[in-house]
Amino acid sequence: MSPSFVFEPPSDEEIENLESEEEEQVDEEEDGEEDDGGGRGPKPSRQSQAPWNFAAYSKSVAEEHARRSTTSVDFKITKARQQLSVDPAADDGNESSEPEPDGQEGYRSEEEDHDTTNAVDSKSFFAPSDGASYHANSFLELNLSRPLLRACESLGYVKPTPIQAACIPMALAGRDICGSAITGSGKTAAFALPTLERLLFRPKRIPAIRVLILTPTRELAVQVHSMIDKLSQFTDIRCCLIVGGLPMKVQETALRSMPDIVVATPGRMIDHLRNSISVGLDDLAVLILDEADRLLELGFNPEIHELVRFCPKRRQTMLFSATMTEEVDELVKLSLNQPVRLSADPSTKRPAKLTEEVVRIRRMREVNREAVLLALCSKTFTVKVIVFSGTKQAAHRLKILFGLAGLKAAELHGNLTQVQRLDALELFRKQEVDFLIATDVAARGLDIIGVQTVINYACPRDLTSYVHRVGRTARAGREGYAVTFVTDNDRSLLKAIAKRAGSKLKSRIVAEQSITKWSKIIEQMEDQVAAILQEEREEKALRKAEMEATKAENMIAHKDEIFSRPKRTWFVTEKEKKLAAKAAKASLEKGKTSGNEVLSAQQAEDLKMKEKRKREREKNLPRKKRRKLEAAREMLEENQSEKLEGNGKQKEKSGLSLVDLAYRRAKAVKAKKKAVDAGKIVMKASKKPKHSSERTQSRTEEMRELFESDMSERKQRRNISGAGKKKSKHSFKSKSSIEMRAMQVTKI
Repeated sequence: MSPSFVFEPPSDEEIENLESEEEEQVDEEEDGEEDDGGGRGPKPSRQSQAPWNFAAYSKSVAEEHARRSTTSVDFKITKARQQLSVDPAADDGNESSEPEPDGQEGYRSEEEDHDTTNAVDSKSFFAPSDGASYHANSFLELNLSRPLLRACESLGYVKPTPIQAACIPMALAGRDICGSAITGSGKTAAFALPTLERLLFRPKRIPAIRVLILTPTRELAVQVHSMIDKLSQFTDIRCCLIVGGLPMKVQETALRSMPDIVVATPGRMIDHLRNSISVGLDDLAVLILDEADRLLELGFNPEIHELVRFCPKRRQTMLFSATMTEEVDELVKLSLNQPVRLSADPSTKRPAKLTEEVVRIRRMREVNREAVLLALCSKTFTVKVIVFSGTKQAAHRLKILFGLAGLKAAELHGNLTQVQRLDALELFRKQEVDFLIATDVAARGLDIIGVQTVINYACPRDLTSYVHRVGRTARAGREGYAVTFVTDNDRSLLKAIAKRAGSKLKSRIVAEQSITKWSKIIEQMEDQVAAILQEEREEKALRKAEMEATKAENMIAHKDEIFSRPKRTWFVTEKEKKLAAKAAKASLEKGKTSGNEVLSAQQAEDLKMKEKRKREREKNLPRKKRRKLEAAREMLEENQSEKLEGNGKQKEKSGLSLVDLAYRRAKAVKAKKKAVDAGKIVMKASKKPKHSSERTQSRTEEMRELFESDMSERKQRRNISGAGKKKSKHSFKSKSSIEMRAMQVTKI
């Protein structure tokens, strides 16, 4: 980082000028400063601008389908609805005058939850937050510059929220911050405003990337980028968006121009840092992790640590989330310097105007889950509804069912292109569709004004996911509903929800008549759903074939240019990725929930190399020592197996093959004879074993006699033929010859 780049507060002269400007604020806004607002009117009215604007980052979906020679799912649904014998939309219209029999009742838990959780004592790690105040009457009290105050006014921000009032002064002082507050409390503005304020005093002659903001999802990154653009509209600060799914060359050009702020997802940012020319973070001053608890989980943990390695050590780091974890081990790895913990609200505090409901689905009625959802969405919750499904396939199927039922819906999941995902958000924001069917990619951070209901069609994995999902509604003091479908397998989560909501949790009962009616309609739709899915599979196969053909043509026409390009690299290999995934899967199967117990790719590779070096050392040992080591290892394994069996009796060496047993006996005989020859052991005269015609001896005794005779014959031949020759290094037969001899004995 450049030593000349130090954020400093404005001088006394600048403060005096600022005060004089504030006195004439109304006159100045009416005179000559309207040009900074991009052609807006002479006096901005409150809430004249929306903080989020997804349309600026997406192209026309129709153009994309035309380029790819495909048709949209809405076109397929419209064509399939013509084949339905019954129109569900018309049927609903005929019954709209009937009273709705659905209702609510107070939820009564089957058993009380007496579990207590021991929170990790992390106070010793965090610095005391002395002087932090969670109350401010206006943004003027937070010492923000006039361009930022004007931007806040244009967005309709009047009074700072508690997290904003506490965070902005601390961030302006350069402190590392770990902030948490309930969903919808303005955390984006809490870290964006102080960052922009400090960038106003940057050395403008030295262009550099000074702020990096990381988010777990692309949609959240687009939203944060849009918010920063709105807040910096009256300044010369430039912001850049780096996410997957958008053109690489455009993003590379933007990074080379050295914007002041970069909003990115971890994977695409690492790709540019490793493979794009003249892109680096040498002058980075601020690192911000939005939804930090998700970024520090297993899926993003290696990528975050790789990005931290690129960042300078002297920087300001800020972490924000609605459900910040209490464990600080990962925070230590991120090199936070005496961070301040700012918790405006408890992490699991529920919004005041949120109504939480559960729909109990018994085990025998799980097949009617889709019918229950359509019954609720057709009459009870009809506008501005987000439906969370568990998988991408389930979300797409619900989209088709909603379309065939005459309900306007959009889908948002990972199987869509980035253009389609952003277009779905824009359609839902403009209220052109009433339902947004999404996976967990829409569960964090998205702030769509006016969402009335969140329906958890698939129950979330844990309470943290539940808090983020239901946080899409009842934001900033508005009213909202959260309906969760709960099966018999989700009792533990149901108890956690009931404990969080208390007496305000309601149980919703869906009319049996509506469920039966929609079950019959869904049965009639199955043929159309199958036809639409089959058509999409055919289009996908055709598009893949065309793509392969185009790739082959390009390889032939531009072979030299393609092979002259440098190969794109990643910080881990495909082999390390598989090792990490395998270790994570094994740990999850054993019930390990902590991320610290999971082996990383580097640790797995180190263990593998350690075992490899150990095998190489053993391979280079002399044959005698190597066999001795193998025998010791086998004896150790045998002793461990006997301990596990728990029997005190002296057992015959079970579990060994006949060849291995004979091999051990031969080594024992050889060692004993060597000791006798050296005079260490005095053998008593023993009778020579008799070879009886009757085969009453055990197989072990037969093998012993066989090897004793073999050793004596070999010794006599060696003494006769090689009296003057060098003594042979090995005085007993190899294992292969023993195996052949044992096979002959077995045949006999």
